[in-house]
Amino acid sequence: MALVSLTRIGEIAHVQLNRPEKRNAMSFAMLHELVHTAKKIKKDKSIRVVILSGQGEAFSAGIDLSDLNNPKNMAYAGWELLKPGQSIFQKANLIWQTLPVPVIAALHGHCLGAGMQLALGADIRICHPDCKLSIMESRWGLVPDMGLTRSIKDIIPLDLAKELTLTGRIFDGNYAKQIGLVTHLNADPVAQAMQLAEELIQRSPDALLAGKRVLDAMAHAPKRALRLEKLWQFKLILGQNSKIARLKDKKPEMNFKPRQFG
Repeated sequence: MALVSLTRIGEIAHVQLNRPEKRNAMSFAMLHELVHTAKKIKKDKSIRVVILSGQGEAFSAGIDLSDLNNPKNMAYAGWELLKPGQSIFQKANLIWQTLPVPVIAALHGHCLGAGMQLALGADIRICHPDCKLSIMESRWGLVPDMGLTRSIKDIIPLDLAKELTLTGRIFDGNYAKQIGLVTHLNADPVAQAMQLAEELIQRSPDALLAGKRVLDAMAHAPKRALRLEKLWQFKLILGQNSKIARLKDKKPEMNFKPRQFG
């Protein structure tokens, strides 16, 4: 059975963590499947939005400690931590930021440790009010090493990020919304994610890509952001979907072309 499932609902891809008996604890194999699934989506220009959720009682209870503590995996984990570039632990969570489509995480049950870092890799987070969340690596004598320093930047203030990371405190969705760690609260996160996805696919897929790229640059590469605004605008004006978008008010039956740009 696949540890990560991919279901298509029209132009929307629903990616689900699929270890419900383990509360979707992330094994090394699941991390590789997450990367493989994201790469598959990246190549498919007919996909316009991604929803990321977990099957069963939780989004994800975090890293699979039995997998991590298995002596057979220690050499592999050590290499991943020492090799140049991103480790598999970082790539599995940050690859969603590189996708050319919006990614919405729907959180319920538990969103802990590695699960929290995966959720932060999404563009938008919709959370059940009773969901339990934590950056909990300090409880195991560890430091978050799955892309947190990139993904949490500009979402919450540095002092608050330090407090949550150092204490490993568990908090609920209401507090996560209060501090801005999640975007929305909903008793049915997947349903709201689907509603938002349906709204997003009414827009040009190239405009969605450009908007994601320039806003990510604002957060992570501010010196490039203004130049990217101009570059993307130039590309969009010359593209097919911008012309369709400007005609849609008068001709709503018109459909967008597949995404033209990367």
